[in-house]
Amino acid sequence: MPTIIRKDGFRVVIYPNDHLPPHVHVLKQDGEVRVELSETSAPRILSIVGNIGDKDVVRAIDIVKAHQVELLTAWREIHGSAKFSS
Repeated sequence: MPTIIRKDGFRVVIYPNDHLPPHVHVLKQDGEVRVELSETSAPRILSIVGNIGDKDVVRAIDIVKAHQVELLTAWREIHGSAKFSS
């Protein structure tokens, strides 16, 4: 599981054998926010798992939003452009 970004106690990861839609897992302590990536719209929460507060969920989305181009590039590098759909 490559960690793409570490920021403010969060880790943004992309699992190599993951599925569409393109997304990242934002991990902090005992919680995880799974966030969909798109070239044409803002990041969208797919799921929230574990013990993570509302403020941390907002911060996770902000991190993804600030790095969405970098994260989409990493998704393509890990999964190949043929598996990309937005």
